[in-house]
Amino acid sequence: MEHFTYMIIGAGPAGLQMGYYLQQHGTSYVIFEQADQAGRFFTTYPRHRKLLSINKIYTGYSDSDSRLRYDWNSLISDDENLVFRNYSEQYFPDSHDLQRYLADYAQACDLPIRYNTNVTHIAKPGDHFVVTTSTDQAYTCERLIVATGLFTPMIPDIYGLELCETYENCSIDPKDFVDQKVMIVGKGNSAFETADALLEVTRKVQICGPRFVELAWKSHYVGDLRAVNNNFLDTYQLKGQNNILDAEFRGVVEQPERGDLLAEIYSHARQRSDFFYCDRVILCTGFRFDTSLFDTNCHPQLVYKDKLPALTSEWESVNIKDLYFIGTLMQSRDFRKTMSGFIHGFRHNIEAFDHMLRSKYEGESWRGMHRLPMEASALANMVLERISTSPGMLLQPGFLCDVLVVPEEEPACYYKDMPLDYVRDHAYGQQQHYYTITLEYGEDAGEHDPFAMPRGVGVEEDVYIHPIIRRYDGDTLVDRFYLSDDLDNDWRQDHHAQALQDFFERQLNSLPRL
Repeated sequence: MEHFTYMIIGAGPAGLQMGYYLQQHGTSYVIFEQADQAGRFFTTYPRHRKLLSINKIYTGYSDSDSRLRYDWNSLISDDENLVFRNYSEQYFPDSHDLQRYLADYAQACDLPIRYNTNVTHIAKPGDHFVVTTSTDQAYTCERLIVATGLFTPMIPDIYGLELCETYENCSIDPKDFVDQKVMIVGKGNSAFETADALLEVTRKVQICGPRFVELAWKSHYVGDLRAVNNNFLDTYQLKGQNNILDAEFRGVVEQPERGDLLAEIYSHARQRSDFFYCDRVILCTGFRFDTSLFDTNCHPQLVYKDKLPALTSEWESVNIKDLYFIGTLMQSRDFRKTMSGFIHGFRHNIEAFDHMLRSKYEGESWRGMHRLPMEASALANMVLERISTSPGMLLQPGFLCDVLVVPEEEPACYYKDMPLDYVRDHAYGQQQHYYTITLEYGEDAGEHDPFAMPRGVGVEEDVYIHPIIRRYDGDTLVDRFYLSDDLDNDWRQDHHAQALQDFFERQLNSLPRL
């Protein structure tokens, strides 16, 4: 059997990003992809083609890090031309353009992808994984990295399921819905994307789900309802014959005498069922991770109603050694909090993950570590530059951090883009004098009207995203310092520099003198 050190399953954006790093190291690895091209997912999804990831071309910045803060589609590479803005000028691009970009990325990076290779079984009879394909060809590897994404529909337990359509198979031709009453089950972006596409042709659309609608502009989680999909809210609040129902969808039956359907919804608040006539029911109830490939000897533990694999701070399965998950499958570590489920979040996770693998298996130090003189001005300048340019800290707020370790003697060591939990679980978090540097929203940010947030004089700590520097002694929080928010997310101004330098002066003065 052909053997590899690493095997990646899936040539979507996560598999390609991981492949890029392994390629840089000259590591023995392969990528298996069941389709005939990279990023095939985006030839189908989103169903109505518009991506929710922004593509801001004109930023006023020339450095690649700052530009990447506002480019949510590009993968990381050392090729300045291999960026998504060369594929689309749209702020919310068409998903076909993303698929073209991913295919070109795979080719430009010369990644060893074996297309039309469908993995059907994964086992671990000993120390190595055995991966079998649909042609009964078997391969072995020491470390398996799963990058298959979420593609198995989560189907609710309802009656009349055979009468329902789903997000992945419903028609996207508006003509098929003319003058119809449509019930959409689910309150995520796929539900509102579908509803928005039907506004001009339907008689009535009702969106049903037990949880309240969460707006991304309030929660700061991009997986919540985005403004680009929420035109439907106007038609509900301004009485445009459409409704949002806070209730559980129980099922649907045919009404032969009327020629339509009767849907039952149950309100837990009112403890009763209500019934609505409709012509169609579309289930937009999300996707989950498919574990059918795994043998019982390496079946990963799942969390969040079996939606995602349970992972350590290294994105390793909690119960299967050397089994790793990347891409949107990373998000169980920060579920519905930060952006690990999306390209602009997980590309930075994967960069950190690559550092972890090199450290764990090759004994290498964290790449990109900087040694700094133990001077307050040097420490402050480094922190200011990072919080003002780092895409990882801005796009993974409170999840990815920089770490500054200050020993009793020079030099200080500065590490970039580590997951906070990883810091705590490893030697970095056992140092006697170290700092974590993060960008975070205020703890009660979700409680405020996002367009009337308290800011400035008289506010103890800003609600909007701002830098926080925490000093630790092992697990003990010693001190905490924050800067006010900045409209441009750029803190390279004299008053910020002086405040941060003063903070580090106080901390360095507390060091024991030899």
